[in-house]
Order: sequence, then structure tokens, then C-alpha cells
Amino acid sequence: MIIPPDPWQALRRFTAARIALGHTGISQPTQVQLDFQLAHARARDAVHQALDTASLAPALAAAWPGEPLCLHSAAENRNVYLQRPDLGRRLDAPSRALLAPHTKDYDLAIVVADGLSALAIELNATPFLAALHSRLAHDKWTLAPLCIVEQGRVAIGDEVGELLKARMVVVLIGERPGLSSPDSMGLYLTWAPRVGLTDERRNCISNVRPAGLAVQDAAIKLHYLLQEARRRQLSGVELKDETEHTPTLAQAGPTFSLTRQYP
Repeated sequence: MIIPPDPWQALRRFTAARIALGHTGISQPTQVQLDFQLAHARARDAVHQALDTASLAPALAAAWPGEPLCLHSAAENRNVYLQRPDLGRRLDAPSRALLAPHTKDYDLAIVVADGLSALAIELNATPFLAALHSRLAHDKWTLAPLCIVEQGRVAIGDEVGELLKARMVVVLIGERPGLSSPDSMGLYLTWAPRVGLTDERRNCISNVRPAGLAVQDAAIKLHYLLQEARRRQLSGVELKDETEHTPTLAQAGPTFSLTRQYP
């Protein structure tokens, strides 16, 4: 059967969204339906995939100074993690004990958490941290040991930062997969982290991945926010991203991935 041409077909090169799919009668073409099922399966796999800390830790150690600390949230497994978001926001007792010898006044703590896509972390965390560290090397920053957290959510960075006595914490976390983006990583910055903070205290840079916001541009944005957070001693809705005025990003052209603040 001949599929009628769709006038939106020319727009498909500008977006990964599911547009201009065509139809056969009142139904979608078979190939389009199979593509949808494959994308849905990849998104589900990303949510349930376990973080390979044995391979990730050495790779991160090559990109960030020091030996990473491997921690775990209070959610004992993936099923509990998905059903109890509150447990994913707190560390378990052995992890708190592991952090105790490392308590010190740090400028910055980095937490790498699987979130809802371990795939996003395994693909993007190492190149991003390498790009960020190359920028931080030009400033004077005292860095806490890198922490890898299994079954972690964004707010777990508050407890890690508080226990380490870090002035700021940045959480790298796998974002909820979409049908075209099972590999998207988010970055969350919080000044003066402590248990109980809410989302308006954080800055978020989202969609860090090869088909979204490139790691180099994400590192530029985060480096700017880190400098401003330290200078102004705040983060969240009061701290705005103004890096669109920098030459590097201007030369790269427009991007659909912008820093957002939570209400």
C-alpha cells in the first residue's frame, strides 16, 4: 500500500519528536508502530538498568582527582527505589559511616547517582567531569572525594554535602527517559546543602547528552553557576544562568537545552 505524503515530513529533520508519521487508512504504518515499541522498550530498560559501578568508578577516577567513594541510598533495591522516592533521597547507615572520615571544609562535592537512567550516567558522566575539571583547574577549589550513589535521587546530594561539610554540591543524575532520550543526564547545583531543602534552592541543567546539550557547553554553564554561587553564596531561583552571552556558546548556535529553576 502506498503511504500518502505528509506535509510535515520536511520538519522531521529539525526534531526527534514523533511527528509526520504517516498513516495507512486510519492506522499507523507498521514500521512506525515497531519504532515506537522499540523506543518504549529502550526507555523501560533505561529505568531498570543497574549502574555498573565496577566499570564506572575507574573511569571517573581518570576524569576527576581521587578515588571515588561508592555509596548506597536507603532504597535497598530497584523495586523499592521506584516505589519509595523518599528512601532514594537518604543514605543508608553504612554509607554515612563511610563518609565520616572524609568530613572537612570543601568548596565543592560532586555526587554521581543513577537516578532513572543508569545508561545516561555511564555514557555522559565521565566526559562531563573531565570537561568540568579542566575548567576548575584554573580556579582555587577544594574538592571533596567524588561520590557514586546507587539508587539515588537528586536530594541525596543534600545529605552527602552536609556530611562532608561542602559549601556546594552538584548531583549528576540520570533523567527520566523519554521515547527519544533514554540517555539524558541532569546536573543539580545546591549552595549550603543540608537535609530538607526543596527544589527552589537548586539550579538544574538538563538534557546533557550527545543529541542534546554537549558536555563542553554544560561544563561552561555549570562552571559559571559555580563561580556565581560561591561569589553570591546562594543558588536556586535567585541565581540565573547568563552564559548565553559567552563567545563559546554564541559560536555554537542556539540550543534547546536551557538551565531551569524550579518554582
